[in-house]
Amino acid sequence: MKSRQILAVLLIVGGVLALAYRGFSYTKETHEAKIGPLELQVKEREYVNLPVWLGVGAVVVGAALLVTGKKS
Repeated sequence: MKSRQILAVLLIVGGVLALAYRGFSYTKETHEAKIGPLELQVKEREYVNLPVWLGVGAVVVGAALLVTGKKS
């Protein structure tokens, strides 16, 4: 497979995943305190929304790369 085809497939898969899940979450450590043997940590869970146009755009660009790659 050419690198262009691999990129196209990755864009299509990423676009479909973005449309299916609409975002992702991650945990961010915000505060930490150490008082002798006692350790305290505060972790916040953040959620990142992915816009629909991003997923659709990735699928369209990936499909366009596949179509134009086959003509070459």
